[in-house]
Amino acid sequence: MATAVLESVVVPRPSSSLPRPSSSSCLHHAASSFPSPCPRSLPLPTARGLKLASPARSFRSLTPTPPRRSSIVCEAQQETATEVPVVTDGDWQSVVIESETPVLVEFWAPWCGPCRMIHPIIDEVAKQYAGKLKCYKLNTDESPSVATQYGIRSIPTVMIFKDGDKKDAVIGAVPKSTLTTSIEKFL
Repeated sequence: MATAVLESVVVPRPSSSLPRPSSSSCLHHAASSFPSPCPRSLPLPTARGLKLASPARSFRSLTPTPPRRSSIVCEAQQETATEVPVVTDGDWQSVVIESETPVLVEFWAPWCGPCRMIHPIIDEVAKQYAGKLKCYKLNTDESPSVATQYGIRSIPTVMIFKDGDKKDAVIGAVPKSTLTTSIEKFL
């Protein structure tokens, strides 16, 4: 098999403003000394705008499209919609610590995806244990001192308090059965 070494390559360019490669081109340099990289690079052409391929296409792109109308309606019945109340740094002592019934607190943040996954589960637990257990949500972005006090490093974290003391903590988006197992120990 025979091999050939190219000394220079001339590539026609659409624009005359770009420099042409010289006789000591990158290919010549690479062929003569294989391991070393090309010492200089050629500038690439820059885009100066977009052009439409056909006038029919440009006419369609300028024609406004009618707005789409949404027909999604969300309805909730009174007995299924539960709103778990919010607890903050200011009312933590009176709502959680001084409570005579056990309290479940979900530590969460609005940007947390797993927190949004566990919200419906907390709502179900609040409805299921109504009268036996109080459920609250604490936004760690808005109430950082309580989260720091209890060493919250991951959210969602669900803590159970009884007689003002932290009894149990469940970290992460867990199934309802995991939460109910923890709750049943303290009722």
